[in-house]
Amino acid sequence: MMESDGAPALEIIDLRKFFGGLPATQDVNMRVMPGERRLIIGPNGAGKTTLFNQIAGDFLPSSGTIRLFGHDVTRMKPQQRAHLGLSRTYQIITLFPKDTLEHNIVLGLLGLRKARWNMFRPLSFYPDMRHEARRALAQVGLEHLADRKVSELAYGEKRRVEIAMALAQRPRLLLLDEPLAGLSSEERGSIKKLIAAIPRETTLIMIEHDMDTALDLAETVTLLHYGKVIVDGPRDAVIADPQTREVYLGH
Repeated sequence: MMESDGAPALEIIDLRKFFGGLPATQDVNMRVMPGERRLIIGPNGAGKTTLFNQIAGDFLPSSGTIRLFGHDVTRMKPQQRAHLGLSRTYQIITLFPKDTLEHNIVLGLLGLRKARWNMFRPLSFYPDMRHEARRALAQVGLEHLADRKVSELAYGEKRRVEIAMALAQRPRLLLLDEPLAGLSSEERGSIKKLIAAIPRETTLIMIEHDMDTALDLAETVTLLHYGKVIVDGPRDAVIADPQTREVYLGH
């Protein structure tokens, strides 16, 4: 793990989120340092994606504080957090199937720029963003398919495009929400190598159910159960903890 004398990449303090009277996250506290590889685990309904949605700004918390690289982002909009270096992927693939791979990534980049308000200017006017899109596709091994429509790709390739879209923004903090979901064994191995190759300048937080693969990528682990942090710490200590076996592993 990279050491830092500065602020954590992410700091969560006493975070709560209620839907009606039902708690989705309860008094969650977490510190993730720059360069860290953090895995968030827990059974279905534990509040993992709800936590991600609050970090990214898709949900506003009921109470508590979220800091990103020392900035209080608790009430910031998602695009404001993106400008501070936050990017994410989703459980359900959110690409435009009728557009090309390059076009999808350029649209993602355009969303972070003032040029997005000039709706009459064609994307060909932005060669810098097209270059960045190609760079990101090369990073995930798909530059040769840049002009292919997303609808023509295999499922595993679509997962790569979504990661490329997130990496194109050169994030300081990247949230990966079940990047291995629905993939074959061969595809999981490919995505695992891709994630492992992401430079340490980017802090990674990942939700994943494929424990065997995900644990190889993680240095620290947080176990959520009913929206609460049950165990948190170095990977091996969390996996060996009796509460982890009881809550998550079932023995």
